[in-house]
Amino acid sequence: MPTALGGIRILDFSRVLAGPYATMMLADFGADVLKIERPEIGDETRAWGPPFDRDGTTTYFNSVNRNKASVEADLQNDDEIEMLLELVRTSDVVVENFRAGTMDRLGLGYERLSELNPRLIYCSITGFGSADGAALAGFDLLVQAVGGLMSVTGTQAGDPTKTGVAVVDVITGLHAVTGILTALIARGTTGCGQRVEVNLMSSLLSALVNQASGYLGAGVVPGIMGNRHPSIAPYEAFNTSDRPLVVAVGTDRQFRAFCGGLGMPELGSDPRFTTNERRVKNREPLGALITERLIGENADHWFQVMVEHDVPAGPINSIAEAFEFATRLGLAPTVEIAGQVQVANPITLSATPAAYVTPPPHLGSTSLSLLKTEGQ
Repeated sequence: MPTALGGIRILDFSRVLAGPYATMMLADFGADVLKIERPEIGDETRAWGPPFDRDGTTTYFNSVNRNKASVEADLQNDDEIEMLLELVRTSDVVVENFRAGTMDRLGLGYERLSELNPRLIYCSITGFGSADGAALAGFDLLVQAVGGLMSVTGTQAGDPTKTGVAVVDVITGLHAVTGILTALIARGTTGCGQRVEVNLMSSLLSALVNQASGYLGAGVVPGIMGNRHPSIAPYEAFNTSDRPLVVAVGTDRQFRAFCGGLGMPELGSDPRFTTNERRVKNREPLGALITERLIGENADHWFQVMVEHDVPAGPINSIAEAFEFATRLGLAPTVEIAGQVQVANPITLSATPAAYVTPPPHLGSTSLSLLKTEGQ
């Protein structure tokens, strides 16, 4: 079966999460990704465990490195740098997430590589850009803090909390994919490559969407609201007899349907709640009335009721329950590669779908000298 990115070679110098996530997304669609790793050590996440899989590899590393070949290369060794430069001549994309300036010092910076291969797409991923923030280390938790995400995340004011996964890294990785694909399309017109730069800080600020716009457009500095939404009600988690139920009512029609599902149709015509603006203003009395009703039954009961009334609502699942739910919906959330179960690529293409060819590679699974020989 043809692949969307067949024939595209990527030299991947990135480690940990944002870069490897981006290159795995591209590898799933056929790109030939050579993961360049430090001899004997490799990507830091090879040691980030437990948990470990049955072969002793960390599941963290496995989560973002399938469909790649691992190439050990000493970036302090001139001979191995020369072999990498030869590979650059026949590659389409370079991805790196060192601190700004590191690749230049190694002799692998954009200016040098673009001279060797003018068609090269060179993607740099940093924490805080390549200007005044170049010296700052870019870690997801740090960016969640200084980028404002933790200031709006938590259970109550004064209790800022990070998200349960490194979501800034993932968002940045997706931005890197977008930048690389955009540059490849542009190359089809101009014949020339270019530099793509993404950073964690800017990616997070973009991902703050309505919260950022509220500040920029209206001067509103949001704070922690727990599971509530600053502009919509009811849009939060409510207690039931066993576990919380999330209700995500976004329109007046949905609110009236929700009230019908609760068996309290009168709430839909209560002057305090007839419009979203009024519901936001009166969210406290509305929340008390909703909780009083929901507490009488369990979350699964209310989930079924709300599905029947076409109201967006559902229980807060564990990750295990989330995969079970997705499977029941026919979403095929997992794939098996060489006996290893992984999360499926979430992008579906009808003609050139994702392919799951090889499991995450063992360190040094492909020889740098052999690649050089093949390229000659």
